[in-house]
Amino acid sequence: MRWTTFAATPRFYALTGYLIPGFWAVAALLGLAGLGLGLGLAPSDFQQGNVYRIIFIHVPAAWMSMVIYVAMAFWATVGWAAKVRVASMLARALAPTGTLFTVITLWTGSLWGKPTWGTWWVWDAKLTSYFVLLLLYIGYLALTSTIEERRRSDGAGAIVALVGVVNIPIIYFAAVWWNSLHQGPSVPLNAAPKIATSMLTAMLLMTFSFWSYAFAVVFTRTRALVLEEESHTEWVQSLRARRPSMNRH
Repeated sequence: MRWTTFAATPRFYALTGYLIPGFWAVAALLGLAGLGLGLGLAPSDFQQGNVYRIIFIHVPAAWMSMVIYVAMAFWATVGWAAKVRVASMLARALAPTGTLFTVITLWTGSLWGKPTWGTWWVWDAKLTSYFVLLLLYIGYLALTSTIEERRRSDGAGAIVALVGVVNIPIIYFAAVWWNSLHQGPSVPLNAAPKIATSMLTAMLLMTFSFWSYAFAVVFTRTRALVLEEESHTEWVQSLRARRPSMNRH
């Protein structure tokens, strides 16, 4: 079986139908475990007290917003350059979820910033580059939904997504490259983590929970796009005939 096997929309639709319930279950279990450990068992921070516990939502959401953007750019490029329709659908399905995680990142960051910095927002490099990420997501969504001809829409979206990838390393290294109010990475790439083991464990549990949530939501949204764009095909019509409830959606 080649990696392109599930590029065929009927196979992709069937496979994701089996996977989605599992991803929802994993997301719920890991989320409960992560929140229980992070909010209940992890120690307070000696400088920030309990305010720091926002990081158990903030940091995983920040990681996800960046990873999803790179994945969106990758699949958008594959879909456009190689004319793989499922890849383009995946890119379009990733964008709303990436936007959601970016909004959560900015919102929880503001909640943390007020008691820590004394202000909800500052235009420093880290926060500004994250705001740019939100604009890139919104721009991609607006562009792909405005252009009706699908091939042109996929191409324009892929270009915007690719150009925006340059912002991802800027976000990650902003606190290192510039004099920023934002603290440096708690889990640096080239050194040991700077936080307690229980804090790191809770953060990783929440990250994997968000990963599973993203897979479940993105696959569900992609399946809806498949049914919408291939409603005229024989396999979709046959599927609707076997499942009359689908005709109400």
